[in-house]
Amino acid sequence: MSNAAVSALNGATVQGFARVEETGLHGMITLRGDLASAKVKKAVKEATGQDVPALRTINTGDSGAVAWMSPDELLVMVDYDQVDDTLATIESTLAGEHFLAVNVSDARAMFRVSGSGAGVREALAKLCPVDMAPGEFEPGMFRRTRMAQIPAAIWMPDAECVHIVCFRSVAEYTFNLLRDAVAEGGEVGLFS
Repeated sequence: MSNAAVSALNGATVQGFARVEETGLHGMITLRGDLASAKVKKAVKEATGQDVPALRTINTGDSGAVAWMSPDELLVMVDYDQVDDTLATIESTLAGEHFLAVNVSDARAMFRVSGSGAGVREALAKLCPVDMAPGEFEPGMFRRTRMAQIPAAIWMPDAECVHIVCFRSVAEYTFNLLRDAVAEGGEVGLFS
């Protein structure tokens, strides 16, 4: 682990028509390789207890989560203090396989936007070119996208919450975007 063992914004929060909070440190591993490979599937299962996710989805459980990032890339998420052991498990399982597994935990920040389903969807719709309408973006779906001027990844664990991952270097910018997006009086009623 690096010396960055503090969250990007020390748990910053703001309440508007939805709540925005930086959620602290999370273990994150970028895993690149042949996602159809039996060894990759085994490594992901051993690391997280989850199967390799389908296109643009995320599989979550008590032991971790795994998100589809691209045809040859996954984002493996575990507890921050488990990332080194998880990385060792992946590397051991994939010995002899062509792959890349990198601890990116300290290079990322994570946020949660929560509240009524309509408010959460509206806040993200203001910032991302993703159709956030009910039926179009639902729990279990995962998107890599842009949030204003920065890359981000988003998913909904349930209808009243969205998680956002961004680069740690733009964490303050991300928080400020989200703060402005949920500001009281800024509701537009798009999903009401």
